[in-house]
Amino acid sequence: QVQVVESGGGLVQPGGSLRLSCSASRSIFSILIMGWYRQAPGKQRELVARMTSYGGTTYADSVKGRFTISKDNAKNTVYLQMNSLKPEDTAVYYCNLHDPPIDYWGQGTQVTVSS
Repeated sequence: QVQVVESGGGLVQPGGSLRLSCSASRSIFSILIMGWYRQAPGKQRELVARMTSYGGTTYADSVKGRFTISKDNAKNTVYLQMNSLKPEDTAVYYCNLHDPPIDYWGQGTQVTVSS
């Protein structure tokens, strides 16, 4: 079992930045895929960014060039740096650790972009 806890959400003005953190209860070194998803009210959960164990990354078109996923194996933490935030980025952001055959999810952290 892996416990996953997200943090770093909050209220930010358009154009601002936030860094989300995803802390795992054990080593993430061997986790196959680490990802960030988001779900806005009335919408389906969608992939924002993901990183493989060897460092390959994938981003949703809507966040390319603005968001960056990274990890710190020593701290068992995955990050999502979000810059140039837009109102449409408002959502609950979830961390996912894909450790086949199991998916671990956190409880989510709210990000609200509003003036």
